[in-house]
Amino acid sequence: MDTILDARKLLCPLPVIRLQQTIQKLTTGNTVTVLATDPGVLYDIPAWCRIHGHAVLETERSKTEIRIKIAIQ
Repeated sequence: MDTILDARKLLCPLPVIRLQQTIQKLTTGNTVTVLATDPGVLYDIPAWCRIHGHAVLETERSKTEIRIKIAIQ
């Protein structure tokens, strides 16, 4: 199951906090795609994932949005 987390227009650390709250409701094997506009998520979310044992599957960046797909482990 892929969950979409809309963290657009939120500044760090709020996208990471919302990600943590979302992952607590899911189980191993699920994925979360974070939609964000704050470029800080490109560093903060992968660091948070390493600390908590989750895997960043892909990162996409356009002019207006960042998408980070995470596998819950």
